[in-house]
Amino acid sequence: MAITAVKHKKIIKKRIKKFTRFESEDYPGISASWRRPRGIDCRVRRRFRGNKPMAKIGYGSDKTTRHITPTGFKRFLVRNAAELEILLMNNRTYAAEFAHNLSAQKRASLLKRAQELGVRVLNGKAKVRTEEKKPEQQ
Repeated sequence: MAITAVKHKKIIKKRIKKFTRFESEDYPGISASWRRPRGIDCRVRRRFRGNKPMAKIGYGSDKTTRHITPTGFKRFLVRNAAELEILLMNNRTYAAEFAHNLSAQKRASLLKRAQELGVRVLNGKAKVRTEEKKPEQQ
């Protein structure tokens, strides 16, 4: 039986579109990731009508649903078996997320242990092979 999260309020995002950097679409050297404009004449910083909105605190999500995944769990980074045991009592609030630097062998053992404990794993399919590669015949 799959573990379900505790009931929570509906997650509503105030803004779904990403905030892009001013003039990033005009210059290929400027990445689109958000940077606050600081120029003295910048029309985005001065909030002129018809320009991009700036990222600010008012776009933040509701405190009760902040950091909740669409499945209803909060993420908990797991690096070893001891950290997985912590989630035993909070398995309806938190879900395990394996660290990126875990080996495939350790992931498989932690995934098996998580199923025994009844802990939900968010990235359980990462780095898991269904079949071992066979060495090529020469």
